[in-house]
Amino acid sequence: MSPSGFATTETRTPNCEPFAHRDVMFQAGMLKLLAIKDSDIRILTLGQSGDAIDRGFHAGGAFSAILPLVALFYGGFLRLDIADPTRLGQDMFTLSKGHAVAALASIYAEIGYFDEKILRNSRSYESLLNGHPGPILPGVQIATGPMGQGIGVAQGFAIAGKGNPRFDSYCMVGDGELQEGSCWEAVMYAAQHGLDNFCVLVDRNNGQLDIHDRMLYPMPPLEEVFRSFGWNTHNVDATQYDGIFSALNAFRFGVRSGKPTAILCNTRKGFGAFSNFFNKHKVTVPTTALAQELLLQQQRRVARVEEFRAFLDEFPESSDGVATRELLLNEAERMHLSTDHSLGESFLEQVIGPLLTKRAPRRDKKIQYEAAALPRLDKSKTYSAAEIVTAGMKVFAQSSHVVSIDSDLASTSGLEAGTGSVDQARALNVGVAEANMMLISEAFAALGYNTWCSTFCPFFNWQVLRRIAVGHQERLETIAATDGWLNEGHGLDITFLATAANFETRTNGATHMGNDDATTFDAVAHLKIIDVSCPQQMLSIMKWIMDGNKGLVYLRVMRTGSAVLYEDDYQFEYGMGYTLRESDNDCAIVISSGRGVHEALGAADICAREGINITVVDMPSIDGELLMKLYRTGLPMVFAEQNNGYLWQNFLKVLYRHQADVKLSGLSKIFSINTLDVNGNKQFLHSATYEELIDVFDLTPAAISSAIQKQLRS
Repeated sequence: MSPSGFATTETRTPNCEPFAHRDVMFQAGMLKLLAIKDSDIRILTLGQSGDAIDRGFHAGGAFSAILPLVALFYGGFLRLDIADPTRLGQDMFTLSKGHAVAALASIYAEIGYFDEKILRNSRSYESLLNGHPGPILPGVQIATGPMGQGIGVAQGFAIAGKGNPRFDSYCMVGDGELQEGSCWEAVMYAAQHGLDNFCVLVDRNNGQLDIHDRMLYPMPPLEEVFRSFGWNTHNVDATQYDGIFSALNAFRFGVRSGKPTAILCNTRKGFGAFSNFFNKHKVTVPTTALAQELLLQQQRRVARVEEFRAFLDEFPESSDGVATRELLLNEAERMHLSTDHSLGESFLEQVIGPLLTKRAPRRDKKIQYEAAALPRLDKSKTYSAAEIVTAGMKVFAQSSHVVSIDSDLASTSGLEAGTGSVDQARALNVGVAEANMMLISEAFAALGYNTWCSTFCPFFNWQVLRRIAVGHQERLETIAATDGWLNEGHGLDITFLATAANFETRTNGATHMGNDDATTFDAVAHLKIIDVSCPQQMLSIMKWIMDGNKGLVYLRVMRTGSAVLYEDDYQFEYGMGYTLRESDNDCAIVISSGRGVHEALGAADICAREGINITVVDMPSIDGELLMKLYRTGLPMVFAEQNNGYLWQNFLKVLYRHQADVKLSGLSKIFSINTLDVNGNKQFLHSATYEELIDVFDLTPAAISSAIQKQLRS
């Protein structure tokens, strides 16, 4: 995972030298140059609205964000490899307040992440530039919107950046966005773990979507709040460059104290626009308003260039004066400004590009490990999933590409014990903060790690999971595109290890019961849902995941021990069911997953004693081909599940897709036993012992056997 050094291609990013060591005149000149860049980015951003398919953009938040963004990207603070934005060791930037994407896109086009033409026709289906940023846009690592999640991912980048190779992580978050609780999960964790390479810029524009000139309710004194959590804070006037420039300089070049840094950028929505029309959250810009604003912005730029020209003319012809002037012109060139003083009106003209970002190198995601060191299971014993995970991770985590994150339930997952036995720095525990756990996981996955995160089934955050899946899809799209900036191996590999699935929570409480998670998360695109029935199957699934490029996996596991159903040569394959018992004279078929498979096998034993042979199928993931094959046998089919009917519902979808082959007479032989009520409605579970639960829902071996025999008699 170590980078082989930054690309030699000139990235035209500013020098990273401490400005405190330079003279006052140089710093004054830098502030004047940043003001010119401010005009350039505003003009480019306005131009996007004129070409957007809806002639609109999120003006208020984009304009208030421009000053801190320009200071960060052009002030000499970031170390970027624009030729390869995926190379480890460079600084990372995350735009958590995704509505400001128009401002960021203007900067990214200018410094060479993508061609300026991408700024045209934005927000359309054909465009890479949408209303929020995502990895489909070159140089952008994750999909964000103002949901309080980007800050958590940026914190994950900072965790990775504390290792080798080291780098800093920067993030911009909105003050309205800070009303999201997930932000504060990240704020607490970052300070607790000494992420002094983490800098958060708060665009404190004192407005939101519904009310653009004030907050919906009073925000606390953010400087005091961040400081109380253990952060360094800077409270700056973000209507000019002095304060933000000094604060960034203190973070980038100052002594690191073990504290993350928050820079509160006090401004207002739409700052920098002449017309108050642009103060609102989102605007559709009339042609006349756009023309007027562009004219005034261009006039302001001309005045700023003239001010800088006059400033240069004041320099003495001494060696110090000439040297400082040359330094400023060098910085101007790095800020994408033409620097030939003799060119008259074209002096300090904006230079866009050239395009520098190339297609990322392929990533080899296969984890190398010593297969002989993996545990060999004894079929006469029982094992819990946590035991298997711990034993497996002690081997798999020998690779530095494996990382795990728990949320105060490490004893149920086995991850922390396994990974931590190899490297504690890659065995994280975020406490009771599941959203933050998932956000940190996304950060490591974006950097190429094989990432595992774990909590109880009901505790995974739908909002976070859905946004991660959106970003994963954008990665897949750009990998598939012939001109995409990402290459094979740059998808997200995250395993969501969901413990206590089905009836495994038992007496812990109704809120912890995991009978509805699979049917709920089945709606998330690109999520591979797997329900584990056997310790040997669990080990094989782990090996399958370590092959790499498995994407987003939602892995439901049992909490307590179970018997071993498979031989040690078993190989898991996603989308495949497994027949555990079968004969030539079977009378019925039982399909299940998880611990329900063990009860189905028990039902088969009871039926066998009655002279009735039945097929038992373990379906850890949906196998549509096998389901149709079983349906075509004409035998009665029983779906016995300790949840709200995940397999049953997916079987109905398979039948619908094959409706030409479906006969109504055959449907009468198919029934389900699950936790839906008598009317087929979803419900939650009371806490109880496992034995009570399978009895209440007729999922004991005896009850399943009785249901099969009743069906056969009818």
